[in-house]
Amino acid sequence: MAHHNSDRMVASLPLRPDFHDALAEWMERAPWLALSAAAHVVLALVLMAIPWEQLRSESERVFVAEVLAPEPEVFDDPPLEEPPELPEVTELVEPQLVDANDPTEPTDVADVSDERPLGELDAHSDATFEAPSFNPVIGVGGGAGSKFGSRFGDGRGKRGGGGVGTEQSLRDALAWLRAHQAPDGSWDADGFAAQCGRLGATRCADPGEGAHDVGVTALALLAFLGDGHTTLGGVHRDVVARGVRWLREQQDPDSGLVGAAVGHAFLYDHAIATLALCEAYYFSRSPSLKRPAQEAANYLSRARNRYGVWRYDVPPSGQNDTSVTGWCLFALQSARESGLAVDDEAFVATRNWLDEVTDPRTGRCGYDSIGGLSSRVPRVNDVFPPEKGEAMTAVALLCRFFLGEDPAHSSAMRKHAELLRAKPPRWDPSDRSIDVYYWYYGTYAMYQMGGSKDWEQWNRAMKSAVVDSQRKDGDERGSWDAAPDAWGHSGGRVYTTAMMSLCLEVYFRYSRVLGAR
Repeated sequence: MAHHNSDRMVASLPLRPDFHDALAEWMERAPWLALSAAAHVVLALVLMAIPWEQLRSESERVFVAEVLAPEPEVFDDPPLEEPPELPEVTELVEPQLVDANDPTEPTDVADVSDERPLGELDAHSDATFEAPSFNPVIGVGGGAGSKFGSRFGDGRGKRGGGGVGTEQSLRDALAWLRAHQAPDGSWDADGFAAQCGRLGATRCADPGEGAHDVGVTALALLAFLGDGHTTLGGVHRDVVARGVRWLREQQDPDSGLVGAAVGHAFLYDHAIATLALCEAYYFSRSPSLKRPAQEAANYLSRARNRYGVWRYDVPPSGQNDTSVTGWCLFALQSARESGLAVDDEAFVATRNWLDEVTDPRTGRCGYDSIGGLSSRVPRVNDVFPPEKGEAMTAVALLCRFFLGEDPAHSSAMRKHAELLRAKPPRWDPSDRSIDVYYWYYGTYAMYQMGGSKDWEQWNRAMKSAVVDSQRKDGDERGSWDAAPDAWGHSGGRVYTTAMMSLCLEVYFRYSRVLGAR
C-alpha cells in the first residue's frame, strides 16, 4: 500500500531536465547566438567609426545657410543707383551754344574707354557694331566713336556734322527726359508733369494719352541708346537701366505682349518697345533681356497677316498699313541683328506691300491703299486735318534701305526723295505742318540718300525747325511743345522730345552704307 502511494507521488512531481539535455539544447542554439553577437559587434564598430561631430556641424551649417540665404535676384543686370537730385532752377539760364569743332568744348559724355561696366563683362570689344561702317539708319545703337557709341563720328574724337547748336540741343533734350523719368523707370505720357520742378519753377504742359506709356518710354530709351548710353555704360546708364527694367516688367509672360491690348493702336507701342528691348539686349547681351526681346519679336510675327504685313488687330484681320509696318520691320531688323530668331518672310512681305501701295507715277507711298495719305485723328467738329507732309513716303524710303534696295537702281526711291524734298521740316504752328513722326523718318531716310540735293537741303531745314523751336525756359527747357504736332495729343511732350532727340542724333556716327549694321 505504501509502495503504491510512493509511486504516485514520484509521478506527480515536475520533470527536471538533466545536464545532458540542457547541454544538447544549448548546442542547438549556439550558431544563431554567435551570428547575433557578431552582428552586434560589427554594428558597434560602424557606429564608432562615424564622425558624429563633423556631421552635426555640417548639418548646422546647411541649416544656417538655408535660413540666411538671400532671395534670388530676378533682374540680373547691374544694381541701379538712385538718380541724383537736380537742383531747382529759379531763374532762366540760357544754354550756351558752342562750336562743334572747338577742341576746348566741355562734354557731358563720360570717357568710358577704360571704364569697367557695372559688374558685367565687357560685351562690346568685338561687336561688329563698333566698326566705322556701322549704320543703324533708324537712329539707335552704338557706333564707331567708342565702344559705347559716344558722339564722335569718325572714331578719332572729331565731332560729327551737326554744327553749332545741335550738340547743346541734344544735351538739353536728354537732361529734360532724365528729369521727367518717373521713379519706377517709366515715362508717363499724361502724368510726366509730376516730376516737374527739377529744371525750373514752372510746370510742363502738353500731356499725352495714358494708354501710350509703353510707347513713349520706349522712345525715350531709344533716344538715350542712340546717344551711346546703355545699361553698361554712359553718363545716363542708370536712366537706361531703370527704363529697360520697367519695360520688361510690363510684358505678359504668356503672350510676349509689352503692355496691354488697350485701344486700337496698342501694336504701335508694342513694336517700339520691342525695338528698345532688342537694342538694349544687343548692347548688354544680358540673359535677362534675351528672352523678353525674343518673345516680343515672336508676338510681332504672330501679329502679321499671313500673306501681308501689319495693322492694328491681333490676331490679324487681313488689313495692312504702312505706318505700323514700318515700326514692326525695324523691330524685327534689330532682333535679327541681335542674333534672335525672326521670320524672314516678314521682310519679303514688307517689300511686296510697299511696291503695292506706291504710286509709280508720283512715288507717293500710301497708308493703306495705293498713294493714299496717312490717317489723322479728327480735331474739330470731326474734321480730319489735311496731311502737310509725306510721312508714309518717308517710312517707305527708309524701309527700302533696310530691305537692301539701292536708290541708284530704284526709281521708286528717287521719287520718294523728290516728294520729301518738296516738303521739308518747318516749325509753323499756324498751318498744322508740324509732324515730328514725318521728320524723324525723313531725316534718317534723307541722310541715307546723301548729297547736296537730298540730304543737305533737308538737313538745313531740319536743323532750323528742330533747334530753333526747342524750349529754353522754365521746367520745359530742353523739350518741345507737343500741342502743334500732328500726333502730339497722343504722345505728349515726352513723345515730341524723344523724337526730336532722335533727329538730332543722325549726325554723330552713321555712315552711308546701304542696309543696317
